[in-house]
Amino acid sequence: MAAGGGIQIPVRLPLLLTHEGVLLPGSTVRLSLDSPRNMQLVSRRLLKGTSLKSTIIGVIPNTRDPERDPDGLPPLHQIGTAGIAVQVVGSNWPKPHYTLLITGLCRFRVLSLLKERPFVLAEVEQLDKLEQYTSSSSSSEDGELGELSQKFYQAAVQLLGMLDTSVPVVAKFRRLLDSLPRETLPDVVASMIRTSNQEKLQVLDAVGLEERFRTALPLLTRQIEGLKLLQKSRKLSPDQEKRVLSVRKGGVFSGRQFNLDEDEEEEGDDTAALERKIHEANMSEAALRVCLKELKRLKKMPQSMPEFALTRNYLDLMVELPWNKSTKDRLDIGAARTQLDNDHYAMDKLKRRVLEYLAVRQLKSSLKGPILCFVGPPGVGKTSVGRSIARTLGREFHRIALGGVCDQSDIRGHRRTYVGSMPGRIINGLKTVGVRNPVFLLDEVDKLGKSLQGDPAAALLEVLDPEQNHSFTDHYLNVAFDLSQVLFIATANTTATIPPALLDRMEVLQVPGYTQEEKVEIAHRHLIPNQLEQHGLTPQQLLIPQDSTKDIISRYTREAGVRSLERKFGAICRAVAVRVAEGQKPSETSPPQEDKAAPPEMPIVVDHVALKDILGPPLFEMEVSERLTLPGVALGLAWTPLGGEIMFVEASRTEGEGQLTLTGQLGDVMKESAHLAISWLRANAKTYRLTNRVGGSDPLDGTDIHLHFPAGAVTKDGPSAGVTIVTCLASLFSGQLVSSDVAMTGEITLRGLVLPVGGIKDKVLAAHRAGVKRVILPKRNEKDLEELPANVRADLDFVLTGNLDEVLNASFDGGFPGTSGRRADPQLSSKL
Repeated sequence: MAAGGGIQIPVRLPLLLTHEGVLLPGSTVRLSLDSPRNMQLVSRRLLKGTSLKSTIIGVIPNTRDPERDPDGLPPLHQIGTAGIAVQVVGSNWPKPHYTLLITGLCRFRVLSLLKERPFVLAEVEQLDKLEQYTSSSSSSEDGELGELSQKFYQAAVQLLGMLDTSVPVVAKFRRLLDSLPRETLPDVVASMIRTSNQEKLQVLDAVGLEERFRTALPLLTRQIEGLKLLQKSRKLSPDQEKRVLSVRKGGVFSGRQFNLDEDEEEEGDDTAALERKIHEANMSEAALRVCLKELKRLKKMPQSMPEFALTRNYLDLMVELPWNKSTKDRLDIGAARTQLDNDHYAMDKLKRRVLEYLAVRQLKSSLKGPILCFVGPPGVGKTSVGRSIARTLGREFHRIALGGVCDQSDIRGHRRTYVGSMPGRIINGLKTVGVRNPVFLLDEVDKLGKSLQGDPAAALLEVLDPEQNHSFTDHYLNVAFDLSQVLFIATANTTATIPPALLDRMEVLQVPGYTQEEKVEIAHRHLIPNQLEQHGLTPQQLLIPQDSTKDIISRYTREAGVRSLERKFGAICRAVAVRVAEGQKPSETSPPQEDKAAPPEMPIVVDHVALKDILGPPLFEMEVSERLTLPGVALGLAWTPLGGEIMFVEASRTEGEGQLTLTGQLGDVMKESAHLAISWLRANAKTYRLTNRVGGSDPLDGTDIHLHFPAGAVTKDGPSAGVTIVTCLASLFSGQLVSSDVAMTGEITLRGLVLPVGGIKDKVLAAHRAGVKRVILPKRNEKDLEELPANVRADLDFVLTGNLDEVLNASFDGGFPGTSGRRADPQLSSKL
């Protein structure tokens, strides 16, 4: 199809702004589009058009990158090329873009802009008319124009004669050259020979034929002279001469692509810039060798091949990675301590560990990044502490959510042989932050899954090993990357579901729940001010006294963290916002009401009456003393991933054959504890004067026992209920009431020893929240009491026991029949 032949372009033409190259009539180029205007043009015009004219667009060569002018429209070149879209290909990686194959038809001049958004639409005037190309040959062969045309044709024939005509591409173009109209030669040849974008722009601006021949002839002559010099110096081998005319995007005629180049490498502006970036990236020697090898392949590869985009994306990622870019740590211990205290109340153990890390970094700058793992119930601030650590260090922060991840490729990346391959989350995170020493928060590491695609927890082993992660290899990169400068922080609710090999690579820091006093401080320092700001209120409009805050904590929330507490404050702020808005802007359209409330007085104070109106009846009541009114009930302490909880154990007996029934959705360990408690009580029934209904020495003789753990919908398991079960059954068999202010925890043996258990701090805090006054603990857990806040230790009476005799003696008012009568050792005061 000759340029402009048979096609009249529309008067209103959408414009494509490109800075990658210059489209000439008769040539075809492949353009990568990612600017907003160009993307909108393709999606709204080309992809939705059905007629031929809807695929005709104007291509304007733009000397400025459209991405540098995202808001305003840069100055437009007045001469452009109308083209027809031959192919449109879209992709979403590494970012959304279209690749457009477009063939030039004719020149046009921009008369006026009709609109700039969502894409540029202009009124244009067609310059290369149809009659220009269908005029008689005699008119073009007379005068100076005819001489220029003949000279240009002879130069083109000379250029082809210097090439090997046995090559099919050369022979094909030689035959086409004889059939082409002479007027089309400057555009077609200029798009095929080696020229810069600026030289092609000069050919485009040459509207007159004579001017166009004069502009393109020196370019063709320069190409011929260059080939003469190369052949004279014998730097071209026969194989290279055959490949001088290679396929590329430079020019298309009659459906075939040609490029008259001096060597086999395509040295476009983008490839040269990419090579410069590779050398400036300061990457490792192994990575540099791989990049240069891939770049060499890229230069030989036609852009129409699918592998071209894959290789280009790989090289773009390699140059964007922070191989040698890092931030400088702010190692001011005093300022760090102040900032941590301002950001978070309590959490003394965590803040002390962070300050230790900073102090070591100040003394020895080559410290490898430790792998910290914050383990605690939800809502206690594990994630916000990680963000605060990054802010304290002056490092970039990046959070990687691992909950539900079940594919190891999410960590290690996909191999580049797969379609849609991409790097893993670690490498993607480094690309996002742009430095090699950020703070990475691996959130919910205990909730990693496992599937047929591999085990992501196993893939994290190399990432989180300080002895190995200096050479972490992502499958997509296939070269080692140094992760030793990254400060990894993991969070989890429990260590039970973390594989032992992965847990061994991390330093576990327990983050227990908050006491009531700590929650009150957190509420008035952080939660209430944040909620007031989010709801457009001020302290002069809403006042929540500390007594009301304590009521919310004790009667409306029962949690280890403060998330539910913050939601309750949000509900109060919304209710008060309605009152404030009504008082400021009364409705003029509503009918008058005699009982309409007057504007509220400021500030609105939220007391216990207002709490009931806003939040409803209390959700939790202090029911400990009410439920311990019959024999056969004891209060235990349990640990859950959500924090500590109090746990009632109830027992009853009926006439039967000595069977034991267990209910309450118990795990195997708790069932074993129940059988263990029964065996110990039967063995020591005479000592503690436990009898059955008929007075026999075996308490199970003629008696069936039913042991129940309320809240049957909740799964319960663990060894810490042993002492509670023994106390409950002893109360049932003896008929005595367990003290109403006692809670207990501990594991038992068949000999009656009390062994230590875990989660002491969470359990004691749960007892403190429930109003318990005395807590029975294993003697070997005495060391765990040092982690408790001073006010909790002052409010509670701790009884440390080493055997079940001491447990029973401390569980009943006045002691238990048959016990030694002596109390267990009192708690020793801490000197820390």
